[in-house]
Amino acid sequence: MVLNIESKQDLEDFKSYILVEKNFSKHTAKAYYSDILSYLIWLDNERCEDVNFPKVREYLHFMQKFNYKKTTIARKIASIRTFYKYLHREKKIDANPAQNLISPKRPKSLPKFLTTEEIEQILSNINIDTPAGYRNRAILELLWASGMRVSELSGLNFENLNLEHNEITVFGKGSKERIILITDRAKNYLQGYIDYARPLIAQEYNHDPITDSSPVFINKTGYRLQTRMIRNVINDIVEKIELPKKVTPHMFRHSFATHLIENGADLRVVQELLGHASISNTQIYTHISMQHMKEVYNETHPRA
Repeated sequence: MVLNIESKQDLEDFKSYILVEKNFSKHTAKAYYSDILSYLIWLDNERCEDVNFPKVREYLHFMQKFNYKKTTIARKIASIRTFYKYLHREKKIDANPAQNLISPKRPKSLPKFLTTEEIEQILSNINIDTPAGYRNRAILELLWASGMRVSELSGLNFENLNLEHNEITVFGKGSKERIILITDRAKNYLQGYIDYARPLIAQEYNHDPITDSSPVFINKTGYRLQTRMIRNVINDIVEKIELPKKVTPHMFRHSFATHLIENGADLRVVQELLGHASISNTQIYTHISMQHMKEVYNETHPRA
């Protein structure tokens, strides 16, 4: 199905709006763009400016055929709401037909995390005798020490590093800037990677000298290491040590926050370190800590 010219223009303008004005991350913007594209295709020849509330409800019923998760449905509804909010702002419609849509309640699932022993087991099983292996150790040490997102780590440039003060500047969701802290151990691995391993990783390729805008972590051809490769590194190690868990890069972030709170860190400090816009996003880690506390209590108290 081909979109008409007007719908195509609305979609492209909406994409610019959420990227530039709303400052959405590329990942979120891509999801919203895909959601609205599907919606416009479903509308067929009907102009989105002519749609009313019952028509939008009809689309929600249509989506039920695909057995989407509640989180996916909630995002698609948010996409449509935002799309019509944009059209209303641009005075292309008189009223927002999606304004009163009700999103399904998202199931509250606690983030999965790794114990300190599991993390150390993963780290100690990385072969650091090769340049790529040393790079991988530095990457996982950083994820564990800082709680940064894997996309933030992949996007690091040399200008973001302030190793003298154990600080790194990252750009999180919506390109929000924040400073994260790292341990001496993580700093030493990072410095060792920069000094010794990085020059050897892509030595067969001729690249420009390192500048402030050069990527910190590179692949074997000298270009920026992508998040997919970092996931593959973790998968390989977990398979090697037969850890009975599915481990993702984001679990290092969850583990970072959980262990900080378990050891008495202030919730506001953890919020800042994680780059959460709302403290409600950080509070979920207090529930993990309480759950863990109950498990320990039930396992160790003689009368439990």
